[in-house]
Amino acid sequence: MSKKINLFANLKSDFASGLVVFLVALPLCLGIAMASGAPLFSGIIAGVVGGIIVGYLSQSHISVSGPAAGLTAIVLTAITSFGAFDVFLMSVFIAGLIQLVLGFLKAGSISNYFPTNVIEGMLAGIGIIIILKQLPHAFGYDADFEGDQAFIQHDGSNTFSFLFDAINHVQLGAVVVSVVSLIILIAWDKVPFLKKLKLVPGALIAVIAGVVLNEVFISSGSSLAIAKDHLVSLPVPKSFDDFKSILILPNFASVTNPQVWVVGVTIAIVASIETLLCIEAADRMDVQKRYTNTNIELKAQGLGNVVSSLLGGLPMTSVVVRSSANNNAGAKSKMSTIIHGVLLLISVLAIPTILNKIPLATLATVLILVGYKLAKPATFIHFWEKGKYQFVPFIATLVFVVATDLLKGVALGIIISIIFVLRGNLKRAYIFKVEEYEDGDIIHIDLAQEVSFLNKAAIKQTLSEIPENSKVIISAHDTEYIAHDVLDLIKEFKETRAIDENIKVKLKGFKEAYELENTPDKDNHVSIEHYYDVAKRQMIKKEAKEDFKAN
Repeated sequence: MSKKINLFANLKSDFASGLVVFLVALPLCLGIAMASGAPLFSGIIAGVVGGIIVGYLSQSHISVSGPAAGLTAIVLTAITSFGAFDVFLMSVFIAGLIQLVLGFLKAGSISNYFPTNVIEGMLAGIGIIIILKQLPHAFGYDADFEGDQAFIQHDGSNTFSFLFDAINHVQLGAVVVSVVSLIILIAWDKVPFLKKLKLVPGALIAVIAGVVLNEVFISSGSSLAIAKDHLVSLPVPKSFDDFKSILILPNFASVTNPQVWVVGVTIAIVASIETLLCIEAADRMDVQKRYTNTNIELKAQGLGNVVSSLLGGLPMTSVVVRSSANNNAGAKSKMSTIIHGVLLLISVLAIPTILNKIPLATLATVLILVGYKLAKPATFIHFWEKGKYQFVPFIATLVFVVATDLLKGVALGIIISIIFVLRGNLKRAYIFKVEEYEDGDIIHIDLAQEVSFLNKAAIKQTLSEIPENSKVIISAHDTEYIAHDVLDLIKEFKETRAIDENIKVKLKGFKEAYELENTPDKDNHVSIEHYYDVAKRQMIKKEAKEDFKAN
């Protein structure tokens, strides 16, 4: 039974962080909706539902849900294929129901098997993506939609070519706004007097400064004025009928369409995996090290997607970018996420005209700092110092998250981690020691707590390299489990090669269940029949050699 959370215990810090997440989420919701080929307000609806409903039901303290860039390609393809947005909403409705079922089946427990270095690699990769993708917006080049995380962009270019192309489209006014915003944001974190003003987040001051600066540029007729194309572009409803047209119901008649179910299952699987990854990442970022019940999270996400589909919204997941911004802004509880959802709802209904004055360059600067904190040099140094078994999966995950996408990058990182674990287990299945004594070498092989069939090859190689006339002690004192393959290998070594090559083998700690007897003294004890078999084999070898020489 989880402890009840007092949502109002940290209202000051949660309101400030919720305000920052709201500012970050607004253009992301619009950008992802635009890239998905969906109505712009569908992104806002998903953001509101993700903030208020999922935020309330979730047990995560800093995770923020909303429309995800990782689902953009799936959504765009589905809407284009169906030719009707309401048919697509039926797929979202089905996806939500499937997530609810997954939550009740406790499928969220698979998140416990995500390695820490892979999660950290994913976070660092997302941080680098944020920086690379937001730099063009900071320069005033907004050809790519806000929130795009794909390396290969919708226009055929890639992240790096687009970044270099931005140099040829620098808008000086946007650069000025970005620099001023950056100074404000850094000063808000560094200057002691400003750090005390926790209720007023630096991001809000940066946004206000960006709006004021641009209004000054416009009123003075300066060439620095930022054009409308480079500002937040929120639809402005002019009447109540406009609001009514925003809400679109799913086409329930399309439930018999098999393709609707295929899309629904696809969204459910991808959204669930992304959510579990982001929840693990959010728990890693949480300074209070609180853990989220991932099964409850899947239920919350499922209900959120059901409600979003009924209101005409996009499918959602827990999102790293918004969760990172939430954490960096000092969120203490999930009240921050709820506040961000409430602010999204109020603002789009009450003050869309004011929001449309915000320069995208200012919001890009806020996100660039978020990206830097995710991919700090200290993180790279930390994993480098932990050794190759930690660093290689970390860096591989990072590179492939940047070069492909989040799911492929994490999948590769997990595969590499598994390979390293198997390799490490092969080496750690036993301890191999040679100690010098006056009466000869005594070779100690101490088996680990568990020795599986995967360790057979390594142990076989070690036994094959033991020289003639040696003394070997094989100890299983600390061993709870030994695979039969390995037991047969040790038994065969003791009863054949050891006799042939005068290797004295002593077994210690082997249980009766292993069907191997512990050696009571220094010498091997075998039957007369066994000595006869050995002598016979040696005679056959000798005769074979003589025949070979004779021929």
